[in-house]
Amino acid sequence: MSTPFPIAPIAHAPPVAAPLSARSAQPTRAPAPPRAAARRTPLMAQPRVQRVVYPLLVGLVLIALWQGLVTGLELPPYLVPSPLLMMKTLFTDWAALGASLWVTVKITVLAFGVATVAGVLISFLFVQSKRIETALFPYAVLLQVTPIVAVAPLIIIWVKDPMASMVICAALVALFPIISNTTLGLRSVEPDLQSYFQLNRATRLQTLVRLRIPSALPYFFGGLRISCGLALIGAVVAEFVAGTGGTGAGLAYQILQAGFQLNIPRMFAALLLISLTGVALFVLMAWLTRMALGSWHASENSQD
Repeated sequence: MSTPFPIAPIAHAPPVAAPLSARSAQPTRAPAPPRAAARRTPLMAQPRVQRVVYPLLVGLVLIALWQGLVTGLELPPYLVPSPLLMMKTLFTDWAALGASLWVTVKITVLAFGVATVAGVLISFLFVQSKRIETALFPYAVLLQVTPIVAVAPLIIIWVKDPMASMVICAALVALFPIISNTTLGLRSVEPDLQSYFQLNRATRLQTLVRLRIPSALPYFFGGLRISCGLALIGAVVAEFVAGTGGTGAGLAYQILQAGFQLNIPRMFAALLLISLTGVALFVLMAWLTRMALGSWHASENSQD
């Protein structure tokens, strides 16, 4: 049945945009975090924290084992003192041990400075001529292999000042690593860069300052890390040989005196101070190495 009036199709009106105030009132979604954002590394997974925490944990385990063995076996203090007794002696005898520590540290620092300056200058001399290095380097090796215990009495006799003689003895012990490492570093330059400097007619001084010294810095700081510990060993050995007492006595004299008196806790306390001084010197050299090389050399930028 047809309708008398045709029905026109209903046209759908276009959607009307919401007013600005209504759109601003609508809740907005927070942007999703970028997928490339790296998660934070846990504290114990960081290499810097591990380098501190792991040795401390091992040290605490060893100290607890030491204390347990001394207590369980009832060892007398004149044989092996307990860690608690050693720390107690360190605090009670700090007046004498602290003064001796300062003397030993002063000898070590002075000897380390003398060895550094002398070793660098000798390395600069070696690198100028292969003939000079060939002629003089065996004597540096001879100086290294000669026991300082055999040479120290002669130096103490020849040098009237006890402090100066002990500094010279300790410097001789710490000298060879700086000479060896620095000379190796000054020789270890890229052949292409060396040819480029020769092509541009660079002088020996320009080649030394702008090419050889930057290439030798990692080797030089490696020698410093070795030499600082040897300077401490040389200072203690020189103090043993010199046998100086009184206000100028170092930790070696305290160890000798404690041994004669069978004061073994005091001896262990002095040994602890020497060990902590060596660790502090090594940490300081490692920090200086990172400060000097951390921004450009691969040995300090590696994450492995």
